[in-house]
Amino acid sequence: MENIIYYAIALIVIVIGVVTLKKIASCMIKSIVMLAVVAALTYLYWFYIK
Repeated sequence: MENIIYYAIALIVIVIGVVTLKKIASCMIKSIVMLAVVAALTYLYWFYIK
């Protein structure tokens, strides 16, 4: 029973952390995702197309 409580609390903390991060740093997260997409497309171009 202790494991279920531990996982429930961990899940609640993760959800609160994600919501807080999304409210505070949504612009930064979007920038990081866009940089990752650009890097992936550059990688694909450089190693497979060129």
